Amino acid sequence: MDNVDMNIIKSSGEKVKFSMDKLRNSLQRTGADHATVSKILDVVRDELYQGISTKEIYNRAFALLKKKHSYFASKYKLKKAIYELGPTGFPFENFISAILKYSGYKTTTGDIIQGDCVKHEIDVLAHKNNETTLIECKFHNEQGLNCNVKIPLYINSRYIDVKTHWNANKNNTSKITSGWVVTNTRFTEDATQFGKCAGLYLLSWDYPKNDGLKDRIDRLGLYPVTVSTLLTNREKQFLLSRDVVLCRDLLDDAFFLDHLGISEIRKTKILQEIKKLCNH
Repeated sequence: MDNVDMNIIKSSGEKVKFSMDKLRNSLQRTGADHATVSKILDVVRDELYQGISTKEIYNRAFALLKKKHSYFASKYKLKKAIYELGPTGFPFENFISAILKYSGYKTTTGDIIQGDCVKHEIDVLAHKNNETTLIECKFHNEQGLNCNVKIPLYINSRYIDVKTHWNANKNNTSKITSGWVVTNTRFTEDATQFGKCAGLYLLSWDYPKNDGLKDRIDRLGLYPVTVSTLLTNREKQFLLSRDVVLCRDLLDDAFFLDHLGISEIRKTKILQEIKKLCNH
């Protein structure tokens, strides 16, 4: 029985009907086999009660998945892992920059760029085929905080100011051709409508459909180190402070685990989990 007539509470405080299909899809996306997914759904279904929060449901499913396979659990907690890139937005900017590098862009972060009116600090500049993309990141370190229309409105005015000055400068070998707004949460309907109208590209957790942040991460296997179920919070923050943002980076820079005084046995387990994540 998939249709459970029960109200649950989302992180925004909104009450919605519980969807077993949504939970099943989240579990299936990790690559967990059908039997494992069905078993977890059976346990969670039995533990539901009116007014339970989505956080409690997903935490329970995560705990059950972790018992079975830690790297499946890592993929499952991807959304939470993105929040863990906080409390500042800098690691998130580095994370977006890293994803774009794997898509063939040359990127820089935190550049001060002269606009037609004033100077602007740009989160990420991405260059490809003599075209430059200006990317602004809006990071929230707690759930339920979505990006309303004010965000793309404000960023569009910065984009136009920089683009006007940049494209008029004959010394620039590339032209600014697009502006992006990237968030780890969601955009309101007004925000996406404005983005389409103004010609801004909006990228959020699940927008555009089938090409949102979660889809790109899964497709490219570019998971942040914060997805690891074996690293402690202190260890994750140490790695982020050393610009080790992607799990793939840690495979190349495993010596950072030695700096943390991690034992050889634990180090092997951590690297095994990460290899499975990147290759799965």
